[in-house]
Amino acid sequence: MQDDLAGLPQQAAQKHPESTRFFKKLKARPPKNLDATMQELHAEEFQRTDCLQCGNCCRTTGPLFTDHDIVRISRHLKMKPSEFSTAYLRRDEEGDMVLQQVPCAFLGADNFCAIYEVRPKACREFPHTDRRKFQQIHQLTLKNVAICPAAFRIVEALKAQYPKYL
Repeated sequence: MQDDLAGLPQQAAQKHPESTRFFKKLKARPPKNLDATMQELHAEEFQRTDCLQCGNCCRTTGPLFTDHDIVRISRHLKMKPSEFSTAYLRRDEEGDMVLQQVPCAFLGADNFCAIYEVRPKACREFPHTDRRKFQQIHQLTLKNVAICPAAFRIVEALKAQYPKYL
């Protein structure tokens, strides 16, 4: 897994122009079965991928925290939502609540999440490759392929499925 991570940013950067063109065409004319294809590619990849062997998303990026996430997590930690926010979060340039710092304070040395059962929605859905109307989140996907080896492989498999969009 470490070999995958070491070269991932460079691989993603090398593929970025191709991927950008691919997603632009995909968004303009999405195939009728795109959501089903993405569900299948996502499921196949995550049968092979063990996120606990990686944890790169938690080490390098932070999720957005919704108000609901903050209430749920603070309750789990037996804190007031304002205490949780003060201790762990900050408001970013766009007004979203995000982690004060990365790696995530809840990530253990073994890549286990201390709040896994109540983790933010953004963490539960990462890398968002099984989301409905996938073609609408191409900017997010282009970022995620540089972070997540599974997302990179899913996008490459998607390109192989739809070569006419290349």
